[in-house]
Amino acid sequence: MASIRHDGGRRDQERKAPVLDAIGLDDEHTGLYRLILQAPSASVDELAASAAKSTAEVRAIVAELERLGLLARQASAPDRVVASPPSLALQPMLLDRERRLTQAHEALVQLSEIYRRGAAQRDAPDVVDVVLGAGAVRQRFAQLQASATREVRVFVLSDIAFLDADENEAEDAALERGVAYRVIVEKAVLERPGFIDSAREAAAYGEEIRVLPTLPTRLIIADDDVAMLPMHSHGEERSSGALLVHPSGLLDLMIATFEGHWRTATEFITAGDLPGAHDAVDRDLLKLLLLGLTDAAAGGQLGISVRTVQRRVAELMETAGVTTRLQLGAEAVRRSWV
Repeated sequence: MASIRHDGGRRDQERKAPVLDAIGLDDEHTGLYRLILQAPSASVDELAASAAKSTAEVRAIVAELERLGLLARQASAPDRVVASPPSLALQPMLLDRERRLTQAHEALVQLSEIYRRGAAQRDAPDVVDVVLGAGAVRQRFAQLQASATREVRVFVLSDIAFLDADENEAEDAALERGVAYRVIVEKAVLERPGFIDSAREAAAYGEEIRVLPTLPTRLIIADDDVAMLPMHSHGEERSSGALLVHPSGLLDLMIATFEGHWRTATEFITAGDLPGAHDAVDRDLLKLLLLGLTDAAAGGQLGISVRTVQRRVAELMETAGVTTRLQLGAEAVRRSWV
């Protein structure tokens, strides 16, 4: 939700991704290996027919799998291949990958210690790094989310984002590994098409979303370790650069600023159902109206007409025993409908 998008279909695909992805093989190689595992032996032509691929494509994949030791030629028919036992073929590859990861982790620890010693000698101005260029800003935005281990806190403005919604795969990956997200969005963000569905899906992964009428700037904080905000909050240059803030009094101030806004923001997603309402749409409708959206904007977000919005509001007023929308809002809060 840092970029207000969650692609549930892509998440499902990632959860179902074959284990061979972990050792550097893509879906095509994995799928073909699975086909061969299911048969005593197979020819390139048979595999091409089963996989709905050209003979040339399959021949190239078979050659690569054979090079990796996952396939072997049948002794009595060299034009046919058989699968090597997975426990025999994959074990050395997995051990090699584990060894490489261990070495990379050791290097990370060493480099982090070098960085820590250097950071301890920073002068006051060095607690802020300047990131220039839209591409570099997008890269840092993704890196902050990828490096987070506990929590990501974000301000989302209505006009411009660090990263386009469909590019922010780092957020999905962070949520998948259990990183908590707390996101505050400006009220105008609620009018983006599909926001309700995205917010519901994000909430299912533990993301909390709150709303304020306006926010002072874009902001992302990864754990309590580093924050990023735009170099320019206004004007045409606002997306051309960003400031990375390292542990310091300035970072403490940014964290406190987020927490202060969080305490005053309105919770957007609620877990409870709306008693007496037709379905969850009524709860979402009340929430949007209480946040100040017009009937047209709320209807557009929920995929219903203005006439339907007005009819549902009238029914809710009757259920609550009130005669004005102001009274309905107060009663909805009192009854915990929102």
